[in-house]
Amino acid sequence: MTLPSQFEATNGFPRDQISLANWRTRPYSFWAFRNVSEMVRSARIRTSNPRPLPPLATNPSLLAQPASPGSDHSVASLLELAQVDSFLVSRDGKMISEWHAAGVERSDPHLVFSISKSVAALIAGILEDQGALDPETPVGDIVPEMRGSAYEDATVRHLLDMRVSLDFDESYLSQDAYARYRRAMAWNPSVGDESETAGMLAFLRTLDKADHAHGGDHAYLSPNSDMLGIVLERASGERFSDLCARLLWEPMEATADAFITVDNLGAPRTAGGMSLRPHDLLAIGQMLLDGGTGPRGRIVSERWISDMRTAGDTGVWARGTQADFLPHGRYRSNWYQVGGDSDAFLAAGIHGQFLYCDPATATVIVCASSQHEPQSDSLDQPMLRMFAALASAG
Repeated sequence: MTLPSQFEATNGFPRDQISLANWRTRPYSFWAFRNVSEMVRSARIRTSNPRPLPPLATNPSLLAQPASPGSDHSVASLLELAQVDSFLVSRDGKMISEWHAAGVERSDPHLVFSISKSVAALIAGILEDQGALDPETPVGDIVPEMRGSAYEDATVRHLLDMRVSLDFDESYLSQDAYARYRRAMAWNPSVGDESETAGMLAFLRTLDKADHAHGGDHAYLSPNSDMLGIVLERASGERFSDLCARLLWEPMEATADAFITVDNLGAPRTAGGMSLRPHDLLAIGQMLLDGGTGPRGRIVSERWISDMRTAGDTGVWARGTQADFLPHGRYRSNWYQVGGDSDAFLAAGIHGQFLYCDPATATVIVCASSQHEPQSDSLDQPMLRMFAALASAG
């Protein structure tokens, strides 16, 4: 009898069972989401002066309390139900709770999917403040290859606010357009079509405009944020990984290097490819609550943060494709605002990724998860109620 390897004994399956065909499904995602650079080629986002991880802040009483008023779940049982891998809560800049699923090391990086969009928007905001990027510039003026495509006359602002007119279906389990998109980003196995190896830019050039003008209602479409990454590289003359390191990771004194997946030609997957420690995601939220400052001073302007938090249009959101996610919400610069009587804002990604920030109580919450399904309203809504309850308890 052959004894299982240490990997199999730890994870419940041998390493050679994980492939590009299954790495985003359970049980494989539990390991793969913390080891993405082994699955998909990735660029390193370096930090030159890393901070140590904070002391572990266990908080059994917080985990034992009801997840939200009237909930049948405790915080701990909801985290387990939602297949959360890491859960962090801070208040006034200090950790008050930290929980990790069995088998997760607190130093592990984690794929954050579409929270990558929100990080890319921060980089766009910094470049705007430096005068290196005008959000009203058409994409075709920055990336000439996009002339003749849907993106030619879309502005950078349209990309940031998900108001691009694009004939594309954001169906994560689709075997048609979204599967071609994932092959172009090198996240799915090839089916032998040479066009797949041409990379993200070539794929984006093939997308057509929908039957309405840019600037309409909110339409959440991930290719917009991969287009944003290419725009940022062209506007700055730097690779996104280097740009993010220089403008955010090093000034923030992140605890560890981050990673971003890249396509066959090195284009960044800014729509969903970032992997980072949950503690560094928490630090991004804290930096925003601190008015855009970090250990070395100003990172993002107060003007940009104020615009992100207040300039979203409730009508554009209510008529858009994500209105059920936040009934009173808004969207601006790739960040969500809860709206209604709440000033909270958040970044979110599929498979259960959240960064929730509540200015009223100076609370930041991070959830990094490996949910089997890409999207689940039956999990998202209880999680959002839990975040609001935990923040209001401040």
